Amino acid sequence: MSIGESVKRVDAYEKVTGRAKYTDDLCPRNALIAKVLHSTIANGWVKKLEIDEALKVKGVVKIVTCFDVPNYPFPTAGHPWSTDPKHQDVADRLLLNQRVRYYGDDIAAVIAEDEVAATKALSLIEVTYEELPPILDPKEVLASDTQPLHTAYPNNILAHTNYEVGNYEEAAKDTDLIWFEDEYATQIVQHCHIEPPVSFAYEENHRITVVSSTQIPHIMRRVISQALGIPFGKIRVIKPYIGGGFGNKQDVLYEPLNAFLCTQVGGKCVKLEISREETFHCTRTRHSISFKVKSGVRKDGRIVCRSMEAISNQGAYASHGHAIVANAVTGFRHIYQAEKAVKADAYTVFTNLPAGGAMRGYGIPQLAFASEAQMDDIAYKLNLDPIEIRKQNMMKLGYKDPFLGITCHSSGLEECIEKGRHYIDWDNKLKAYQKQTGPIRRGVGMAIFSYKTGVYPISLETASCRMILNQDGSIQIQLGATEIGQGADTVFSQMAADTIGLTLDRINIVSQQDTDITPFDTGAYASRQTYVSGMAVKETATLFKEKVIAYASYFLKLPSSNLDIKHNAIVHRTTNEVLIGMDALALEAFYSLDYCQHITAEKTIQCKNNTLSFGACFVEIEVDMPLAKIKVLDIINVHDSGVLINPQLAAAQVHGGMSMGLGYGLSEQLLFDAKGKPLNPNLLDYKLPTSMDTPDLMTDFVETVDPSGPYGNKSLGEPPAIPVAPALRNALLHATGVAVNDIPLNPHILFEKFRAHGLI
Repeated sequence: MSIGESVKRVDAYEKVTGRAKYTDDLCPRNALIAKVLHSTIANGWVKKLEIDEALKVKGVVKIVTCFDVPNYPFPTAGHPWSTDPKHQDVADRLLLNQRVRYYGDDIAAVIAEDEVAATKALSLIEVTYEELPPILDPKEVLASDTQPLHTAYPNNILAHTNYEVGNYEEAAKDTDLIWFEDEYATQIVQHCHIEPPVSFAYEENHRITVVSSTQIPHIMRRVISQALGIPFGKIRVIKPYIGGGFGNKQDVLYEPLNAFLCTQVGGKCVKLEISREETFHCTRTRHSISFKVKSGVRKDGRIVCRSMEAISNQGAYASHGHAIVANAVTGFRHIYQAEKAVKADAYTVFTNLPAGGAMRGYGIPQLAFASEAQMDDIAYKLNLDPIEIRKQNMMKLGYKDPFLGITCHSSGLEECIEKGRHYIDWDNKLKAYQKQTGPIRRGVGMAIFSYKTGVYPISLETASCRMILNQDGSIQIQLGATEIGQGADTVFSQMAADTIGLTLDRINIVSQQDTDITPFDTGAYASRQTYVSGMAVKETATLFKEKVIAYASYFLKLPSSNLDIKHNAIVHRTTNEVLIGMDALALEAFYSLDYCQHITAEKTIQCKNNTLSFGACFVEIEVDMPLAKIKVLDIINVHDSGVLINPQLAAAQVHGGMSMGLGYGLSEQLLFDAKGKPLNPNLLDYKLPTSMDTPDLMTDFVETVDPSGPYGNKSLGEPPAIPVAPALRNALLHATGVAVNDIPLNPHILFEKFRAHGLI
């Protein structure tokens, strides 16, 4: 059995030796090079483009402007599409844009024989704009009339939704309630995956092939079809190894433009790679969201009623749109259960900033910061232990969402809290650090979270898997689910091996996805793949095993009910006697003159279930107040993600998420000037934590068996990034008594806060 074992990654050797082929490695050397011209204003119109001088540059093949592209608006979000119009994303993008909506908008593209010529030509294109004042603050949009960025949204509000569980107004009449009303805010950050967005496209047999670093090859195929106005079958998308995505590559970025550009040069291969600077503000970012949270609480800490208003800064284009903040306010009613009522309002507002999209956690890191910060504020003002107030109010086993029906099928949250509490020595340090003096102080903080697994019932959840018997008794597996560095291929291989009865070395999984060949799957997002695609693996493996046993029954002249597969052999089900090896049986199946059978299996599943994973982060920090500097002394994440298919890979996922959470909480922020121009779109000025800034990251797990998961498993990919930032903020509150209600906790913010409180 390999499920539950820390087996070596199936792609380890290829990656550590450098043999793994990424998109750029596969691009033909004679490919033409495309570069995009970006706007130098944030709001307005392109009135004229002078390209004559640029066309004179030696090596320039073609220049395409915003006046030359087809008028087919298309969506870019990597959501599962549906024939139901209510489940289709906003189609507000064109390949190139006359209407400029952010600094860096795409207005023209140069195709040249090399990068030098393309770059030089870009610098020679002259642009005439009609400039409008930029809109940068969503609250400005809500407070007054602003120039519409999209004609379909004259008030610049993409969406406004609300809900209410119970009767909030009636519950609020309770005279015994103590009220807490606070505002919290999170910042814009970037994914900073190692490999920038890159693709190459060419035509062959009147079809366009796009090779891309993407999380969503099958969705990309559909979006390119919509953007170019050509049938799905005329497009092929290939996804090789990918150097990270974290949600940024859950959007269709520059691939439709690249596909179009190749058609403009006779189908020749065109490579379009985005620089690091372009990636920062011309792809997608994590939404900044501001929150107003109001809670009516009894003096013992029991929450009676809660409300939230959340305003999401969407930026210039819809991308994933309202889904992010809607997920955040859904999480608001999940993690803590108000005794009588909870309500929320959510707004998504267009501004002249880079478009917000999916990023690890999908709105829940923002929500967790606000919700967990207020829980600590309540605890300290009521003189309650922050752990105990959470235990009193947090989601319990069996909870069922009143709108979505998502049910808490398993929960190890209390055990997660207790493990973290013991590790950090919470009870002793909470007391020891209460009455500190002097310029350097210490504190402990914690935060908890819940997170869904997949997107059902909000969106379609479907996946397929194909398994093929090889002549040596091994099998090939093909999935549309994508390996993006998280270890999915290894986990799928473990699932298949255990279900069929083979050892892991007999499983050959095809990591490259090709929409011409690979079964359909919507891709890597929402921490869905081991849960949803895992169901497809399990059902396909079960069917494959049945077919192999049926052939063995014929060959051995024994009833199928007497046969099983164990350790690469057909065995007697009751005695475990080896009857024939899989290798010998496979040769018979392929080459028997009596009965030749090519054994394959393929299954499609539509997942109509969901479940919740949980976890907690505990942190100890040291604060140097004169320097306004936070040093993380110790940190641990404890997760309930159901059954761990591969514990070592699970720990690696948690380490990566914790690192992202540290950056989110302490230093990362994409900054803009008053005109919407990015100020720090590079890895020097954008303060991403390095190895020197990162402490030892401790992980632990509470394994539950979730009955809805194919192997008792549930989400883990995104959750580790969720609780770190609020835990840091709460540790700062414990150390200094200063409540900081927005992140990052950088020295500038801390210095002003400490000075305002008379601490420096």
